[in-house]
Amino acid sequence: MLLAPGVEVPDEDIELRYIRSPGPGGQNVNKVATAVQLRFNAAGCAALDDWTRARLATLAGRRLADSGWIVISAHRHRTQERNRADAFERLAEMIVAARFRPTVRRATKPTKASKRRRLDGKRSDGTKKKLRSRPTED
Repeated sequence: MLLAPGVEVPDEDIELRYIRSPGPGGQNVNKVATAVQLRFNAAGCAALDDWTRARLATLAGRRLADSGWIVISAHRHRTQERNRADAFERLAEMIVAARFRPTVRRATKPTKASKRRRLDGKRSDGTKKKLRSRPTED
C-alpha cells in the first residue's frame, strides 16, 4: 500500500479495526463504529531498514506496543472514511519523519576575533554601567 511518495508498506503489515468513537456525532456515536484503530507491524515490516525501524520506535513513543505493533487511533471526524484517511496520513507522516536522518552537529571552537569582540563588548558594557553610578566624593 502506497502511503506517501516513497513510502510503500505491504498490506499484511497493516490491520484496521473500527470502534465506537468518543468524539462528536450525537446519538450516531452510540450506534455506528466511526473511529478507526490502525495497527502497523513496525517490527516485522520488510520495507523498513533497521535504522528507520529503530527511529520509528522512538517517534511512536507510547503508541508502540510490546509486540512491535504501532497503534494509531483516529476519531477526529464524524465519518469512518475520513478517520481512516486521517489514520493513514498520520502513519505516513511518522514513517517519513523516521526516514529523515538528522545531521550531526560538530562542535567548533570560537575564533579569536569572536572572542575579542565578546570581551570588548563586555568591557564597554562595564564602563557604561560605571558611568551610571554616582560620582565619588574625594
